[in-house]
Amino acid sequence: MTSPAHEPQPSGPAYPDRVYRSPAGIVGGVLLLGIGGWLGIDAVVVGHGRTPWLALALLLFAVPLVTAFTIRPAVYANEERLRVRNPFRVIVLPWSQVAVVRSAYTNEVVSNAGEKFQLWAIPVSLRGRKKAARRVARGSSGGGALSGLGSGWRPTNPDAGPGDDLASGDRSMAELRDLHEGYRPGKEGEGEPAEVSVRWAWEVLGPIVAGAVVLGILLLVG
Repeated sequence: MTSPAHEPQPSGPAYPDRVYRSPAGIVGGVLLLGIGGWLGIDAVVVGHGRTPWLALALLLFAVPLVTAFTIRPAVYANEERLRVRNPFRVIVLPWSQVAVVRSAYTNEVVSNAGEKFQLWAIPVSLRGRKKAARRVARGSSGGGALSGLGSGWRPTNPDAGPGDDLASGDRSMAELRDLHEGYRPGKEGEGEPAEVSVRWAWEVLGPIVAGAVVLGILLLVG
């Protein structure tokens, strides 16, 4: 679920980012976009009257909306800061401003000021946790009762299994906790913001709003 990548920053950290995304979300988004694009283009090409215009407006509204919730979400983390790309916002949190990275029914990060930011790119899978727990139970009930308890295991999540038997989302959260716990004051680069930065993703919101307005007008004028 993680892969090394360099997140370009104007004056950002010199350390490579770990990138966390949801493979299931990306696959689902690509399938939805493919089906929607095929139906929409077909309506534009063979439709009559207002149909092509309605199809274009619906595509303008739906494509960025689906992309925002499936393909766009990502979490970038390195030794200095956490960058969260959610559907409609981008949040940058230096580790010095992070109070806790925690898991419950959602995975989230809490700033020192008490602000909570959900990590859309790392969804919680209760099914995945149950499967991981069953794998641990099977390993413990075999001949080697401690086979699943490798030296690298830490109980970072009460619902997670040990080591590689963690559910994928719990593994990602454990890595983020390790980065947070390993942070030491004074690591920030000169360009690292001192406070939490939150900006709206107008590149996503703009087309969605435009598509909704055009679609509404077309429906109203009949």
